[in-house]
Amino acid sequence: MASTVRAAVAGWLERIGPGLYGVACSGGPDSLALADAAIAAAGASHVVIVSIDHGLHAGSARVAADVAAWARGQGAAAVVRRVTCDRSEAGARAARLSALDAIADELGLACVMLGHTARDQAETVLMRVVRGTGPAGLAGIPARRGRFVRPLLDVPRDAIEAYVRAHRLSVHADPMNADDRYFRVRIRGRYVPALRSENPALDDALVRLAASAREWTEVIDALATPFAHFPIDCRMLAAQPAAIRKRALALALGLGYDATHLDALDALVTAPARGEVALDLPGVTLVRSYDLLQPQREPPSSKSDLLVPAGYELRHHRPGDRMRPARLKGRSRKLSDLYVDAKIPRDQRAAARVLVRTRDRAIVWAEFIGDAYDERPPRMAGRF
Repeated sequence: MASTVRAAVAGWLERIGPGLYGVACSGGPDSLALADAAIAAAGASHVVIVSIDHGLHAGSARVAADVAAWARGQGAAAVVRRVTCDRSEAGARAARLSALDAIADELGLACVMLGHTARDQAETVLMRVVRGTGPAGLAGIPARRGRFVRPLLDVPRDAIEAYVRAHRLSVHADPMNADDRYFRVRIRGRYVPALRSENPALDDALVRLAASAREWTEVIDALATPFAHFPIDCRMLAAQPAAIRKRALALALGLGYDATHLDALDALVTAPARGEVALDLPGVTLVRSYDLLQPQREPPSSKSDLLVPAGYELRHHRPGDRMRPARLKGRSRKLSDLYVDAKIPRDQRAAARVLVRTRDRAIVWAEFIGDAYDERPPRMAGRF
């Protein structure tokens, strides 16, 4: 079974092509097996091992340093980056991905490999079912999103453990994996064992469900994408089936909105035109003016009366600013290029604002562009 790991990694490297490959490694069995397999498949000189220290538990800096020392001992380059984040799973993930994105830009990495496995996929699908999700949510974790790839996503946990034993890798236990405050830990420790008693092949069943949902979603996405750009023509979109309408709205907004939000927005799109109607959603206000739907735009101004929440900074955009807009599904681009693509007049670009999260300097919202991918920026009181 150990050979499955290297075969999976080698297959992805062939798809990506030559370059310098990044591997995010926490020191746990999944990411350490991935790092070792990447070095074996690509050669140490073509691999950079990246360890993100979230600082959420005692000894995290030592673990990150140990991972870097191990990587250098294998002949690979290593980077350690400290980030600041809250203790939530979502907060840690956002800070980690932002740091990995920045490192990929700095080093010109062809990709960043992440160590999610079939077990993670199964748990993610189950978590979404419990919390409530639609068919697209059942697709689970994507194997590739922008520059991030997950070569082990179809690899079972048994194969990972066999690889670690076969290659005598010294893994670090993450205390967060035993902390019942996290939903994933509770799913893994309490509910998955009970369900596995009903179906010993539970992980395989949930992974197949994710793959099937992904196949269906790809078809819906192809049909919905032509309508998924603001401003949206409500008459044209309303003529489509409900599944295509709601998926187009989700793609246009970014994929962080749940079914209740999309239902409310779909009702606005399909209602008879009657002047101007606004709908407030988390982080954005959508305005339907007769048959056109678009995010609310405020006139540029040199002043702001907004009350910005703690932990964020509102400023004008600067040369070199980058963000990961929702419509690009995680790919980072310069704001100046995004403004050109969106046909924003030059005088308005100069006054455009961005909302920056102070802990990691990530741009989570930009005027005229909207929210960053997988972000829900806080509401700001007041007016521009």
